[in-house]
Amino acid sequence: MTDVASVYGQALYDLAKEEGLTASLLPQLELVQACFDQVPEYSQLLSCQGLSKQERCDLLQDSFGQSVHPYLLNFLKILVEKGYIRHFPPCCDAFRRFYYRDEGILPVTATTALPLTQEQTQRLTQKLSAITQKTVLLTNHIDQTLLGGMRLDYDGKQLEDSISHRMEAIRQTLKNTVL
Repeated sequence: MTDVASVYGQALYDLAKEEGLTASLLPQLELVQACFDQVPEYSQLLSCQGLSKQERCDLLQDSFGQSVHPYLLNFLKILVEKGYIRHFPPCCDAFRRFYYRDEGILPVTATTALPLTQEQTQRLTQKLSAITQKTVLLTNHIDQTLLGGMRLDYDGKQLEDSISHRMEAIRQTLKNTVL
């Protein structure tokens, strides 16, 4: 994450927290990010030096003025005026990280060879919540190369108990065994 994203993302988060708006601004940030992801040319247009800052800010006003909180709209305008609109995605990540930290939410990615059933997802979420004492936000990622088992990624950690991981451990043991 860039310094710009960290500073600006935290500034928006601090303002939203002060005003009690963090829970309502997060989905709006994600909505704007989804729009930028769907139409990457739009964020390129907002970076275009061929348009004046006012014209670029007017584009934001026309696009999001009726659908997002004025704080978020002004935040976007500041990013455009400073030439930092390309830092918007990591700003969203920073905001989300601060929100999750303050709300006790732990995003976890469970990578499995097959999709988890609803019951498995529920049991895993409950178990991880009990262990971490946080609200777990579980995402299931499919990777058929695991063959079976699971890899959990959360909080900068990776726990792996997959068949492919076990096979690699056996392979290394055999490779290092002196006969």
